[in-house]
Amino acid sequence: MLVGGVLAAWGTLVAADVPLRREVLASGWREPIAMDAATDGRVYVAERRGRIRCWEPGGGTTREVGQLDVFTGPEDGILGMVLDPGFATNRWIYLYHSTPKVPENRLSRFGLTNGILDVGSQRVLLRIPTLVPKPNHSGGGLDFDGAGNLLLGVGDYTLAGNSDGFAPLDGRPGKELNDSRRTAGNTADWHGKILRIHPEPDGTYTIPQGNLFPAGTSRTLPEIYAMGVRNPFRLAVDRPTGRLFFGDVGPDAVAPDAKRGPAGFDEFNVTRSAGNFGWPFFSADNRAYVAFDFATRESGATFDPARPTNDSPNNTGLRDLPPARPALIWYPPGPSTRWPVLGGGARSAMAGPVFHAAAHLGSPLGWPARYDGAVVLWDWERSRLWAAWLDAADRLKRVERVAEDQAFNRPIAARFGRDGALYLVEWGSKWWDNTNAALVRVR
Repeated sequence: MLVGGVLAAWGTLVAADVPLRREVLASGWREPIAMDAATDGRVYVAERRGRIRCWEPGGGTTREVGQLDVFTGPEDGILGMVLDPGFATNRWIYLYHSTPKVPENRLSRFGLTNGILDVGSQRVLLRIPTLVPKPNHSGGGLDFDGAGNLLLGVGDYTLAGNSDGFAPLDGRPGKELNDSRRTAGNTADWHGKILRIHPEPDGTYTIPQGNLFPAGTSRTLPEIYAMGVRNPFRLAVDRPTGRLFFGDVGPDAVAPDAKRGPAGFDEFNVTRSAGNFGWPFFSADNRAYVAFDFATRESGATFDPARPTNDSPNNTGLRDLPPARPALIWYPPGPSTRWPVLGGGARSAMAGPVFHAAAHLGSPLGWPARYDGAVVLWDWERSRLWAAWLDAADRLKRVERVAEDQAFNRPIAARFGRDGALYLVEWGSKWWDNTNAALVRVR
């Protein structure tokens, strides 16, 4: 309860306005990319190149849990990790990872035996096809909802640099990798989607009710929960409310073009139901792209968010798509006039966990009570964190900078621990092979 501006619980007082600070728990790791926090206080961290580590809260030490053999091409390796909701007893851990000599990324379940990864226990739930040329955007966001359903974000797997910063809509023969209608806009393709499945104890999965297309619908995948996304690299489900938050990394156009469409925007999205989030036909608040002929350089019609259609020769799914949904927050490369708190510069939007003060009463490390109900949003490129509050209808009430006096270094994964502190994996200052990557705690 709130008493005179403080949160009182079991004799411990946590000031409502106490500042947040960053502390380094472990460093010297090679490309740490994903993490999850267990209910016993341990934090499990996966490195992109295959190593799994565990940070122990008692003495603050780290130990190696195991090594997974992965392909580490341009954007592959271990990309996502989440602990099973019953991890305290079943010791199951889920990894989204690439596979050497096999053109696929896998969502697999592994068991820990005496704290060590049992590689032989692997149960492959999903196999996402990949390609030798390796287009951009593999994705990797993973989380469980309150009903035990597992959500996986998969990128649109399209070459990002051949469309002048606008939507990749190239339908010419031989240019298939430049066409996101082939993937994100395709109801029969795994890529550019957020998938939702229900893992079963035997290592298989079932399809939960409420996905975008009912099982048996022609030219669709029943695993699809959200389509029309570009690179949902980090996502999180607020289990008490059922809200799914995800960041979506946008294209690079610095200004709109009447012949092509809007400038590039990154997005923060929220949903409690299955839907189409528009890419590559729309961006931001449903700003529409223009059908464009890459051979003649001529523009066609502007896409309609109420009735989007996919006429690509590379489309194997439905022609008529669900209506497009606008983003919760969208921001350009430069400063945002709508949300100036987001700053300016390069962009890489990621969305994370929600803070619930009542779950951490009595912890001296927990965030102040004023953050109750706020979702943590962050940008990997800008190294900034924000807190955002929504109303009961999932409309944005306000967004503010978090710990702006603290220097973060490209955060790439985030979870709240049982102690109410935020645990962050910082990728480090370079694109690859950093010496300053770290696991940090914001307390």
